[in-house]
Amino acid sequence: YDVVVCGGGPAGVAAALAARRAGLTVLLVEGQGQLGGMGISALVSHWLGGRTSDCKQWVVGGIFRSLAEGAAERGIALIPKPTGAKYQPHGWLGGQLTAGIPFDPYRMAAYLDERMLEAGVEVRLLTHFVDATVEAGRITHVLLFNKSGMTAVQARTVVDATGDADVAARSGCEVLQGREEDGLMTPASRIFHVSHVDQDALAAAVERDNSPRFKEQIAALRATGEWTFPYEIFISVQLEEKGTLMINTIRLVGINGTDGASVSEGMIRGRAEVQKLLALMRKHFPGFDQARLKTVAPLLGVRETRRIRGVATLSLESVAQGEKFDDVIGFSAYGWDLPDPKRPSDNPGHGRKPPVVPIPYRTLVPRGVTNLICPGRALSVERPVLGPLRVMAPCMAMGEAAGQAALQAVGEGRSFAEVDPVRLRRELAENNAVVEWK
Repeated sequence: YDVVVCGGGPAGVAAALAARRAGLTVLLVEGQGQLGGMGISALVSHWLGGRTSDCKQWVVGGIFRSLAEGAAERGIALIPKPTGAKYQPHGWLGGQLTAGIPFDPYRMAAYLDERMLEAGVEVRLLTHFVDATVEAGRITHVLLFNKSGMTAVQARTVVDATGDADVAARSGCEVLQGREEDGLMTPASRIFHVSHVDQDALAAAVERDNSPRFKEQIAALRATGEWTFPYEIFISVQLEEKGTLMINTIRLVGINGTDGASVSEGMIRGRAEVQKLLALMRKHFPGFDQARLKTVAPLLGVRETRRIRGVATLSLESVAQGEKFDDVIGFSAYGWDLPDPKRPSDNPGHGRKPPVVPIPYRTLVPRGVTNLICPGRALSVERPVLGPLRVMAPCMAMGEAAGQAALQAVGEGRSFAEVDPVRLRRELAENNAVVEWK
């Protein structure tokens, strides 16, 4: 294949579609039974970071916008607008959460299947990346495993869209993990969806008490010993249908998303917390007394694991000072959201500016392997910058850039580090990606 994409989440989906659009042969490999990554397999069914907080401008265009608008036309997703009320069903008090794109994960999975078939992308589901063969600084084969057994697939270029830099790490590239002082990572989630929520009662309570995250109720429950979780806020998001909500409340402290035993612990602990939290919701939270458990995510919602050491690293200072880069391939409008590893309701980055964060192409290119590129949350940034860039819309922007860059890498025999950013940005803009922001 011209391009083997490892990981079928937002970055991988966009990379595969962009590379196929450019006329390349593409194999997309995904370990779960459906594409979509965190948005579908982990049920974080809310694409964030792609629009300004007032919902008036698309910060991420191209493939992300095409998927969002196509899904909305079919009733799979919503493209919300502010209502002016205190209670925003998709985002409590407005802002970036209201600007997100909520969707039905089951129908979205089928929609992504359809888009891949239309594009001519070859897909392997329930297929895991195992290892890579590297010769003279280039990956020659990726080793995959599924029910057919172990297979070595020849690849001209490889897109590591695993989110965990699995390909980069196993190919000998330098990677970092967690915060510098202790390696700890932000907590993982165990998402669940509920139906039969009385959102009118919920909205009335939020308007009355001005407490969309139920902080006061939780404090009172903690005082009585009923609330024993390490987090202090309740987070719910209406999906595409009124009465159906995603509960993004559980924060699993101490989970390492690159360690099999730790992930297993998180799944078991998270499942128990779902049952306990749901019982408290029904008993104490307005509108949830008749809530029914619709589904529990079969995958942890992991916010952070490895990051590559790239040919360039985006620093917090550069972003804070509004530095301009000549190789920007996308942006994020999302906030500085990276909860403290030990205090999951605390977010050290809240309040940081600017509201739109640029993504230089060079942050996607790891050192050491010339035909590998790593779009998504494993990009080369100082850890605080991961907050606005780890969410799904900017990951799609990165994936689209990676897939488009493969055209130069394959067609002209260039390394990913040698890709002409001027040409890349022009080609992305021609496909309606946002590569300039004032």
